[in-house]
Amino acid sequence: MVCPGHPVPRHSMSRLDLEELAEIELQRDEEEAAALGAVRRTPVAPTAGPDPALSMNHPFYDVARHGILQVAGEDRLGRRVVTFSCCRMPPSHELNHRRLLEYLKYTLDQYVESDYTIVYFHYGLNSQNKPSLGWFQSAYKEFDRRHRKNLKALYVVHPTNFIRVLWNILRPLISHKFGKKVTYFNYLSELREHLKDDQLIVPPEVLRHDEELRNLHTGRLPPPTKTPPPRPPLPTQQFGVSLKYLKDKNQGELIPPVLRFTVTYLREKGLRTEGLFRKSASVQTIREIQRLYNQGKPVNFDDYGDIHIPAVILKTFLRELPQPLLTFEAYEQILGITSVESSLRVTCCRQILQRLPEHNYAVLRYLMGFLHEVSRESIFNKMNSSNLACVFGLNLIWPSQGASSLSALVPLNLFTELLIEYYEKVFRGQDAHGEPGASGAARDGHARDRAAAGPARPPVPPRPLPAAGRPL
Repeated sequence: MVCPGHPVPRHSMSRLDLEELAEIELQRDEEEAAALGAVRRTPVAPTAGPDPALSMNHPFYDVARHGILQVAGEDRLGRRVVTFSCCRMPPSHELNHRRLLEYLKYTLDQYVESDYTIVYFHYGLNSQNKPSLGWFQSAYKEFDRRHRKNLKALYVVHPTNFIRVLWNILRPLISHKFGKKVTYFNYLSELREHLKDDQLIVPPEVLRHDEELRNLHTGRLPPPTKTPPPRPPLPTQQFGVSLKYLKDKNQGELIPPVLRFTVTYLREKGLRTEGLFRKSASVQTIREIQRLYNQGKPVNFDDYGDIHIPAVILKTFLRELPQPLLTFEAYEQILGITSVESSLRVTCCRQILQRLPEHNYAVLRYLMGFLHEVSRESIFNKMNSSNLACVFGLNLIWPSQGASSLSALVPLNLFTELLIEYYEKVFRGQDAHGEPGASGAARDGHARDRAAAGPARPPVPPRPLPAAGRPL
Protein backbone atom coordinates (compact mmCIF):
# COMPACT_ATOMS: atom_id res chain seq x y z
CA MET A 1 0.00 0.00 0.00
CA VAL A 2 1.15 3.54 -0.66
CA CYS A 3 0.07 6.97 0.52
CA PRO A 4 -0.65 10.02 -1.64
CA GLY A 5 2.13 12.06 -0.05
CA HIS A 6 2.17 14.95 2.36
CA PRO A 7 -0.19 17.85 1.69
CA VAL A 8 1.19 21.00 0.19
CA PRO A 9 0.25 24.32 1.85
CA ARG A 10 -2.52 25.79 -0.24
CA HIS A 11 -1.04 29.27 -0.46
CA SER A 12 2.20 28.00 -2.01
CA MET A 13 0.74 26.22 -5.00
CA SER A 14 -1.40 27.53 -7.86
CA ARG A 15 -3.96 25.51 -9.78
CA LEU A 16 -1.97 25.97 -13.00
CA ASP A 17 1.15 24.57 -11.29
CA LEU A 18 -0.70 21.43 -10.29
CA GLU A 19 -2.51 21.02 -13.59
CA GLU A 20 0.75 21.21 -15.52
CA LEU A 21 2.43 18.79 -13.13
CA ALA A 22 -0.53 16.43 -13.53
CA GLU A 23 -0.13 16.52 -17.32
CA ILE A 24 3.58 15.81 -17.03
CA GLU A 25 3.03 12.93 -14.62
CA LEU A 26 0.33 11.47 -16.86
CA GLN A 27 2.65 11.60 -19.85
CA ARG A 28 5.32 9.84 -17.78
CA ASP A 29 2.77 7.18 -16.86
CA GLU A 30 2.12 6.56 -20.56
CA GLU A 31 5.83 6.40 -21.36
CA GLU A 32 6.46 3.92 -18.54
CA ALA A 33 3.51 1.77 -19.61
CA ALA A 34 4.84 1.74 -23.16
CA ALA A 35 8.30 0.82 -21.89
CA LEU A 36 6.72 -2.09 -20.01
CA GLY A 37 5.34 -3.31 -23.31
CA ALA A 38 1.74 -2.74 -22.29
CA VAL A 39 -0.71 -2.86 -25.18
CA ARG A 40 -3.11 0.05 -25.29
CA ARG A 41 -6.72 -0.94 -25.37
CA THR A 42 -8.64 -0.01 -28.48
CA PRO A 43 -11.98 1.75 -27.90
CA VAL A 44 -14.91 -0.58 -27.36
CA ALA A 45 -17.30 -0.70 -30.29
CA PRO A 46 -20.90 0.34 -29.56
CA THR A 47 -22.16 -3.20 -30.15
CA ALA A 48 -19.43 -4.90 -28.13
CA GLY A 49 -20.39 -4.02 -24.59
CA PRO A 50 -19.05 -6.31 -21.86
CA ASP A 51 -22.55 -7.20 -20.64
CA PRO A 52 -24.59 -9.11 -23.24
CA ALA A 53 -27.70 -8.45 -21.17
CA LEU A 54 -27.33 -4.67 -21.46
CA SER A 55 -30.41 -3.30 -23.17
CA MET A 56 -30.23 -0.50 -25.70
CA ASN A 57 -33.13 1.00 -23.74
CA HIS A 58 -30.87 1.55 -20.75
CA PRO A 59 -31.08 5.28 -19.85
CA PHE A 60 -27.28 5.52 -20.01
CA TYR A 61 -26.61 2.98 -22.74
CA ASP A 62 -24.21 5.39 -24.52
CA VAL A 63 -21.93 5.24 -21.46
CA ALA A 64 -22.77 1.84 -19.98
CA ARG A 65 -21.81 -0.03 -23.18
CA HIS A 66 -18.13 0.70 -22.53
CA GLY A 67 -18.09 -1.32 -19.30
CA ILE A 68 -16.35 1.41 -17.29
CA LEU A 69 -18.52 0.66 -14.24
CA GLN A 70 -19.25 -2.84 -12.96
CA VAL A 71 -21.05 -4.14 -9.89
CA ALA A 72 -18.69 -6.84 -8.64
CA GLY A 73 -20.38 -8.77 -5.86
CA GLU A 74 -19.44 -8.09 -2.24
CA ASP A 75 -16.30 -7.54 -0.19
CA ARG A 76 -15.34 -9.68 2.82
CA LEU A 77 -17.61 -7.62 5.06
CA GLY A 78 -20.63 -8.14 2.83
CA ARG A 79 -20.61 -4.64 1.31
CA ARG A 80 -21.54 -4.17 -2.35
CA VAL A 81 -18.52 -3.51 -4.59
CA VAL A 82 -18.56 -1.15 -7.59
CA THR A 83 -15.51 -1.03 -9.86
CA PHE A 84 -14.37 1.87 -12.07
CA SER A 85 -11.88 0.85 -14.81
CA CYS A 86 -9.97 3.64 -16.55
CA CYS A 87 -8.71 1.25 -19.22
CA ARG A 88 -12.33 0.94 -20.42
CA MET A 89 -12.63 4.66 -21.09
CA PRO A 90 -12.54 5.53 -24.80
CA PRO A 91 -10.91 8.74 -26.10
CA SER A 92 -12.53 11.89 -24.76
CA HIS A 93 -14.16 12.80 -28.08
CA GLU A 94 -16.09 9.50 -27.94
CA LEU A 95 -17.38 9.88 -24.38
CA ASN A 96 -19.46 12.61 -22.80
CA HIS A 97 -17.82 12.99 -19.40
CA ARG A 98 -20.84 14.78 -18.00
CA ARG A 99 -22.94 11.75 -18.91
CA LEU A 100 -20.31 9.53 -17.29
CA LEU A 101 -20.70 11.44 -14.03
CA GLU A 102 -24.50 11.16 -14.23
CA TYR A 103 -24.20 7.43 -14.92
CA LEU A 104 -21.92 7.02 -11.91
CA LYS A 105 -24.50 8.74 -9.70
CA TYR A 106 -27.30 6.69 -11.25
CA THR A 107 -25.42 3.47 -10.46
CA LEU A 108 -24.47 4.41 -6.91
CA ASP A 109 -27.99 5.62 -6.14
CA GLN A 110 -29.06 1.99 -6.28
CA TYR A 111 -26.71 1.08 -3.39
CA VAL A 112 -26.17 4.19 -1.25
CA GLU A 113 -28.85 3.20 1.25
CA SER A 114 -26.48 0.44 2.39
CA ASP A 115 -22.72 0.32 2.93
CA TYR A 116 -20.71 -0.06 -0.26
CA THR A 117 -17.13 -0.08 -1.57
CA ILE A 118 -15.59 1.42 -4.74
CA VAL A 119 -12.54 -0.07 -6.45
CA TYR A 120 -10.79 2.34 -8.82
CA PHE A 121 -8.45 0.71 -11.36
CA HIS A 122 -6.19 3.59 -12.36
CA TYR A 123 -4.26 1.80 -15.10
CA GLY A 124 -5.31 2.96 -18.57
CA LEU A 125 -5.90 6.64 -17.81
CA ASN A 126 -4.00 8.62 -20.43
CA SER A 127 -3.90 11.97 -22.20
CA GLN A 128 -6.45 10.80 -24.76
CA ASN A 129 -9.21 9.69 -22.38
CA LYS A 130 -8.57 11.76 -19.24
CA PRO A 131 -11.43 13.99 -18.06
CA SER A 132 -10.46 17.53 -17.11
CA LEU A 133 -9.26 18.16 -13.56
CA GLY A 134 -12.36 20.29 -13.13
CA TRP A 135 -14.41 17.15 -13.80
CA PHE A 136 -12.77 15.38 -10.85
CA GLN A 137 -13.61 18.35 -8.63
CA SER A 138 -17.20 18.42 -9.87
CA ALA A 139 -17.50 14.68 -9.31
CA TYR A 140 -16.60 15.02 -5.64
CA LYS A 141 -18.82 18.07 -5.10
CA GLU A 142 -21.89 16.49 -6.72
CA PHE A 143 -21.97 13.46 -4.46
CA ASP A 144 -24.10 14.35 -1.45
CA ARG A 145 -23.90 13.15 2.13
CA ARG A 146 -25.73 9.89 1.35
CA HIS A 147 -23.06 8.84 -1.14
CA ARG A 148 -20.17 9.78 1.13
CA LYS A 149 -21.55 8.46 4.42
CA ASN A 150 -22.23 4.90 3.27
CA LEU A 151 -19.08 4.64 1.14
CA LYS A 152 -16.95 2.65 3.55
CA ALA A 153 -13.86 2.18 1.42
CA LEU A 154 -12.33 3.60 -1.76
CA TYR A 155 -9.57 1.33 -3.05
CA VAL A 156 -7.16 2.88 -5.60
CA VAL A 157 -5.26 0.19 -7.51
CA HIS A 158 -1.91 0.84 -9.26
CA PRO A 159 -1.61 4.51 -8.20
CA THR A 160 0.94 6.78 -9.85
CA ASN A 161 2.30 10.27 -9.23
CA PHE A 162 -0.69 11.59 -11.17
CA ILE A 163 -2.88 10.40 -8.28
CA ARG A 164 -0.61 12.21 -5.82
CA VAL A 165 -1.02 15.48 -7.75
CA LEU A 166 -4.78 14.95 -8.11
CA TRP A 167 -5.01 14.37 -4.36
CA ASN A 168 -3.40 17.75 -3.69
CA ILE A 169 -5.82 19.45 -6.07
CA LEU A 170 -8.84 17.88 -4.37
CA ARG A 171 -7.52 18.11 -0.81
CA PRO A 172 -9.24 21.45 0.01
CA LEU A 173 -12.58 19.79 -0.83
CA ILE A 174 -12.05 16.46 0.91
CA SER A 175 -12.87 16.06 4.56
CA HIS A 176 -10.44 14.32 6.86
CA LYS A 177 -13.08 11.68 7.57
CA PHE A 178 -13.50 10.88 3.86
CA GLY A 179 -9.75 10.85 3.30
CA LYS A 180 -9.38 8.04 5.85
CA LYS A 181 -11.55 5.83 3.64
CA VAL A 182 -9.02 5.89 0.80
CA THR A 183 -6.53 3.01 0.55
CA TYR A 184 -3.85 2.61 -2.13
CA PHE A 185 -2.69 -0.75 -3.49
CA ASN A 186 0.37 -1.31 -5.66
CA TYR A 187 -0.66 -4.85 -6.60
CA LEU A 188 -3.86 -6.81 -7.05
CA SER A 189 -2.72 -9.31 -4.42
CA GLU A 190 -3.05 -6.57 -1.80
CA LEU A 191 -6.56 -5.74 -2.99
CA ARG A 192 -7.62 -9.40 -2.87
CA GLU A 193 -6.97 -9.49 0.84
CA HIS A 194 -10.01 -7.25 1.25
CA LEU A 195 -12.34 -8.60 -1.44
CA LYS A 196 -13.80 -11.92 -2.48
CA ASP A 197 -11.51 -12.96 -5.29
CA ASP A 198 -14.09 -15.06 -7.11
CA GLN A 199 -16.47 -12.10 -7.43
CA LEU A 200 -14.00 -9.37 -8.35
CA ILE A 201 -14.19 -8.25 -12.00
CA VAL A 202 -10.70 -7.21 -13.13
CA PRO A 203 -10.19 -6.14 -16.78
CA PRO A 204 -7.60 -8.24 -18.66
CA GLU A 205 -5.56 -5.08 -19.31
CA VAL A 206 -5.25 -4.50 -15.57
CA LEU A 207 -4.28 -8.14 -14.96
CA ARG A 208 -1.55 -7.89 -17.59
CA HIS A 209 -0.25 -4.61 -16.17
CA ASP A 210 -0.20 -6.08 -12.66
CA GLU A 211 1.82 -9.06 -13.89
CA GLU A 212 4.34 -6.76 -15.57
CA LEU A 213 4.72 -4.72 -12.38
CA ARG A 214 5.26 -7.87 -10.33
CA ASN A 215 7.91 -9.08 -12.79
CA LEU A 216 9.76 -5.81 -12.27
CA HIS A 217 9.48 -6.19 -8.53
CA THR A 218 10.99 -9.67 -8.60
CA GLY A 219 14.19 -8.71 -10.34
CA ARG A 220 14.05 -6.71 -13.52
CA LEU A 221 15.25 -3.11 -13.52
CA PRO A 222 12.45 -0.54 -13.75
CA PRO A 223 11.88 0.98 -17.18
CA PRO A 224 13.40 4.41 -17.80
CA THR A 225 11.01 7.33 -18.04
CA LYS A 226 13.11 8.67 -20.88
CA THR A 227 13.86 6.50 -23.90
CA PRO A 228 17.65 6.36 -24.12
CA PRO A 229 19.21 6.93 -27.53
CA PRO A 230 21.17 4.15 -29.20
CA ARG A 231 24.72 3.70 -27.95
CA PRO A 232 26.60 5.22 -29.59
CA PRO A 233 23.95 7.77 -30.67
CA LEU A 234 23.27 8.32 -34.33
CA PRO A 235 25.12 11.23 -35.97
CA THR A 236 21.71 12.82 -36.56
CA GLN A 237 20.41 12.15 -33.02
CA GLN A 238 18.35 15.05 -31.66
CA PHE A 239 16.72 13.74 -28.47
CA GLY A 240 18.44 12.51 -25.34
CA VAL A 241 21.91 13.79 -26.25
CA SER A 242 23.90 16.70 -24.85
CA LEU A 243 24.03 20.22 -26.25
CA LYS A 244 27.73 19.67 -26.95
CA TYR A 245 26.96 16.59 -29.03
CA LEU A 246 24.37 18.52 -31.03
CA LYS A 247 26.80 21.39 -31.59
CA ASP A 248 29.59 19.07 -32.73
CA LYS A 249 27.30 17.27 -35.18
CA ASN A 250 25.80 20.49 -36.61
CA GLN A 251 28.83 22.47 -37.76
CA GLY A 252 29.19 24.36 -34.49
CA GLU A 253 25.59 25.68 -34.52
CA LEU A 254 24.66 26.58 -30.94
CA ILE A 255 20.89 26.31 -31.35
CA PRO A 256 19.88 22.64 -31.77
CA PRO A 257 18.06 22.03 -35.09
CA VAL A 258 14.89 20.59 -33.55
CA LEU A 259 14.61 23.62 -31.26
CA ARG A 260 15.09 26.05 -34.14
CA PHE A 261 12.62 24.20 -36.40
CA THR A 262 9.85 24.07 -33.78
CA VAL A 263 10.34 27.69 -32.68
CA THR A 264 10.33 28.94 -36.28
CA TYR A 265 7.18 26.97 -37.10
CA LEU A 266 5.33 28.10 -33.97
CA ARG A 267 6.43 31.70 -34.46
CA GLU A 268 5.03 31.68 -38.00
CA LYS A 269 1.81 29.76 -37.37
CA GLY A 270 1.06 29.36 -33.67
CA LEU A 271 1.67 32.56 -31.70
CA ARG A 272 -2.04 33.31 -31.36
CA THR A 273 -3.17 29.72 -30.72
CA GLU A 274 -5.17 29.58 -27.50
CA GLY A 275 -3.57 27.33 -24.90
CA LEU A 276 -0.27 27.01 -26.79
CA PHE A 277 2.05 24.66 -24.87
CA ARG A 278 -0.76 23.59 -22.51
CA LYS A 279 -2.40 20.98 -24.74
CA SER A 280 -1.07 17.43 -24.97
CA ALA A 281 -0.64 15.23 -28.04
CA SER A 282 -0.65 11.53 -28.84
CA VAL A 283 2.40 9.79 -27.36
CA GLN A 284 2.59 7.59 -30.45
CA THR A 285 2.70 10.64 -32.75
CA ILE A 286 5.38 12.34 -30.66
CA ARG A 287 7.53 9.20 -30.68
CA GLU A 288 7.17 8.87 -34.44
CA ILE A 289 8.33 12.46 -34.94
CA GLN A 290 11.23 11.90 -32.54
CA ARG A 291 12.25 8.86 -34.56
CA LEU A 292 12.19 10.89 -37.79
CA TYR A 293 14.31 13.65 -36.27
CA ASN A 294 16.77 11.17 -34.77
CA GLN A 295 17.20 9.50 -38.16
CA GLY A 296 17.80 12.84 -39.86
CA LYS A 297 14.60 12.62 -41.88
CA PRO A 298 12.48 15.69 -42.70
CA VAL A 299 9.47 16.53 -40.55
CA ASN A 300 6.62 18.61 -41.95
CA PHE A 301 4.32 19.65 -39.12
CA ASP A 302 1.68 20.68 -41.66
CA ASP A 303 1.13 16.97 -42.33
CA TYR A 304 -0.16 16.44 -38.79
CA GLY A 305 -2.73 19.24 -38.76
CA ASP A 306 -2.22 20.04 -35.08
CA ILE A 307 -0.28 23.12 -33.98
CA HIS A 308 0.14 21.63 -30.51
CA ILE A 309 2.36 18.81 -31.82
CA PRO A 310 5.45 21.00 -32.47
CA ALA A 311 4.82 22.63 -29.07
CA VAL A 312 4.94 19.22 -27.38
CA ILE A 313 8.05 18.29 -29.40
CA LEU A 314 9.80 21.42 -28.11
CA LYS A 315 8.97 20.57 -24.49
CA THR A 316 9.97 16.93 -25.02
CA PHE A 317 13.34 17.99 -26.41
CA LEU A 318 14.05 20.04 -23.28
CA ARG A 319 12.82 17.33 -20.93
CA GLU A 320 14.99 14.64 -22.54
CA LEU A 321 18.27 16.54 -22.32
CA PRO A 322 20.71 14.50 -20.19
CA GLN A 323 21.21 17.61 -18.03
CA PRO A 324 18.59 20.35 -17.67
CA LEU A 325 19.14 23.50 -19.70
CA LEU A 326 19.59 25.51 -16.50
CA THR A 327 22.01 22.80 -15.21
CA PHE A 328 21.94 20.76 -12.01
CA GLU A 329 24.37 23.19 -10.38
CA ALA A 330 21.86 26.06 -10.56
CA TYR A 331 19.01 24.13 -8.92
CA GLU A 332 19.63 25.15 -5.30
CA GLN A 333 20.36 28.76 -6.31
CA ILE A 334 17.05 28.98 -8.18
CA LEU A 335 15.13 27.58 -5.19
CA GLY A 336 16.32 30.62 -3.23
CA ILE A 337 14.67 33.16 -5.54
CA THR A 338 11.61 33.50 -3.31
CA SER A 339 13.76 34.77 -0.43
CA VAL A 340 15.18 37.61 -2.56
CA GLU A 341 13.57 41.04 -2.28
CA SER A 342 11.25 41.66 -5.24
CA SER A 343 13.20 44.66 -6.54
CA LEU A 344 16.42 42.59 -6.66
CA ARG A 345 15.10 39.47 -8.36
CA VAL A 346 15.97 40.42 -11.93
CA THR A 347 19.55 41.14 -10.83
CA CYS A 348 19.61 37.79 -9.03
CA CYS A 349 18.42 36.04 -12.20
CA ARG A 350 21.22 37.69 -14.19
CA GLN A 351 23.80 36.58 -11.66
CA ILE A 352 22.61 32.98 -11.76
CA LEU A 353 22.58 32.93 -15.57
CA GLN A 354 26.09 34.37 -15.79
CA ARG A 355 27.35 31.16 -14.17
CA LEU A 356 25.83 28.99 -16.91
CA PRO A 357 28.03 27.47 -19.62
CA GLU A 358 28.08 29.73 -22.67
CA HIS A 359 26.24 27.17 -24.80
CA ASN A 360 23.42 26.72 -22.26
CA TYR A 361 23.10 30.49 -21.97
CA ALA A 362 22.80 30.94 -25.73
CA VAL A 363 20.09 28.27 -26.03
CA LEU A 364 18.23 29.62 -23.00
CA ARG A 365 18.35 33.16 -24.37
CA TYR A 366 17.00 31.97 -27.71
CA LEU A 367 14.15 30.07 -26.05
CA MET A 368 13.22 32.83 -23.59
CA GLY A 369 13.15 35.38 -26.41
CA PHE A 370 10.58 33.25 -28.19
CA LEU A 371 8.49 32.66 -25.05
CA HIS A 372 8.54 36.40 -24.42
CA GLU A 373 7.01 36.84 -27.88
CA VAL A 374 4.36 34.24 -27.02
CA SER A 375 3.50 36.08 -23.81
CA ARG A 376 3.03 39.35 -25.74
CA GLU A 377 0.21 37.64 -27.65
CA SER A 378 -1.51 36.50 -24.46
CA ILE A 379 -4.68 38.45 -25.27
CA PHE A 380 -5.17 35.82 -27.98
CA ASN A 381 -3.36 32.71 -26.74
CA LYS A 382 -4.16 33.12 -23.01
CA MET A 383 -0.53 32.27 -22.22
CA ASN A 384 1.04 35.09 -20.24
CA SER A 385 4.46 34.77 -18.65
CA SER A 386 3.02 33.19 -15.51
CA ASN A 387 1.12 30.52 -17.45
CA LEU A 388 4.14 29.80 -19.62
CA ALA A 389 6.29 29.48 -16.51
CA CYS A 390 3.93 26.82 -15.14
CA VAL A 391 4.49 24.86 -18.35
CA PHE A 392 8.23 25.32 -18.77
CA GLY A 393 9.57 25.45 -15.20
CA LEU A 394 9.85 21.69 -14.83
CA ASN A 395 11.24 21.35 -18.36
CA LEU A 396 14.13 23.74 -17.73
CA ILE A 397 15.41 22.58 -14.33
CA TRP A 398 15.19 19.50 -12.12
CA PRO A 399 17.38 18.06 -9.35
CA SER A 400 20.19 15.62 -10.09
CA GLN A 401 18.59 13.03 -7.80
CA GLY A 402 14.88 12.23 -7.71
CA ALA A 403 12.09 14.53 -8.84
CA SER A 404 11.21 18.07 -7.85
CA SER A 405 8.89 18.26 -4.88
CA LEU A 406 5.55 19.99 -5.19
CA SER A 407 6.78 22.81 -2.94
CA ALA A 408 9.76 23.42 -5.28
CA LEU A 409 7.37 24.39 -8.06
CA VAL A 410 6.84 27.86 -6.62
CA PRO A 411 10.48 29.08 -6.85
CA LEU A 412 11.15 27.17 -10.09
CA ASN A 413 8.16 28.70 -11.80
CA LEU A 414 8.79 32.14 -10.32
CA PHE A 415 12.34 32.09 -11.70
CA THR A 416 11.07 31.02 -15.15
CA GLU A 417 8.39 33.71 -15.08
CA LEU A 418 11.02 36.37 -14.40
CA LEU A 419 13.11 35.19 -17.36
CA ILE A 420 10.11 35.44 -19.69
CA GLU A 421 8.47 38.60 -18.36
CA TYR A 422 11.69 40.60 -18.01
CA TYR A 423 13.52 39.08 -20.94
CA GLU A 424 15.13 42.36 -22.10
CA LYS A 425 16.30 43.24 -18.58
CA VAL A 426 17.60 39.76 -17.74
CA PHE A 427 19.54 39.30 -20.95
CA ARG A 428 19.76 42.93 -22.22
CA GLY A 429 22.10 42.24 -25.12
CA GLN A 430 24.88 40.56 -23.10
CA ASP A 431 26.30 37.09 -23.39
CA ALA A 432 26.95 34.70 -20.53
CA HIS A 433 30.18 36.49 -19.56
CA GLY A 434 28.66 39.97 -19.46
CA GLU A 435 30.12 41.08 -22.81
CA PRO A 436 27.91 43.03 -25.25
CA GLY A 437 26.25 40.99 -27.96
CA ALA A 438 25.41 37.32 -28.33
CA SER A 439 27.66 34.76 -29.97
CA GLY A 440 27.73 34.74 -33.75
CA ALA A 441 25.72 31.55 -34.20
CA ALA A 442 23.03 32.64 -31.76
CA ARG A 443 22.88 36.16 -33.22
CA ASP A 444 22.56 34.84 -36.78
CA GLY A 445 19.87 32.40 -35.65
CA HIS A 446 17.84 35.20 -34.06
CA ALA A 447 18.10 37.20 -37.27
CA ARG A 448 16.81 34.30 -39.37
CA ASP A 449 13.90 33.70 -37.04
CA ARG A 450 13.02 37.39 -36.85
CA ALA A 451 12.89 37.50 -40.63
CA ALA A 452 10.50 34.56 -40.63
CA ALA A 453 8.35 36.21 -37.98
CA GLY A 454 7.77 39.43 -39.96
CA PRO A 455 7.88 43.04 -38.72
CA ALA A 456 8.73 43.59 -35.10
CA ARG A 457 5.95 44.64 -32.72
CA PRO A 458 6.25 47.60 -30.36
CA PRO A 459 7.42 46.60 -26.88
CA VAL A 460 4.83 45.89 -24.22
CA PRO A 461 5.50 47.31 -20.72
CA PRO A 462 6.26 44.49 -18.25
CA ARG A 463 4.03 43.79 -15.29
CA PRO A 464 5.21 44.54 -11.74
CA LEU A 465 7.64 42.00 -10.32
CA PRO A 466 5.79 38.95 -8.95
CA ALA A 467 5.83 38.57 -5.21
CA ALA A 468 6.90 35.38 -3.48
CA GLY A 469 4.10 33.04 -2.43
CA ARG A 470 1.40 34.63 -4.58
CA PRO A 471 -0.43 32.36 -7.05
CA LEU A 472 1.48 32.43 -10.33
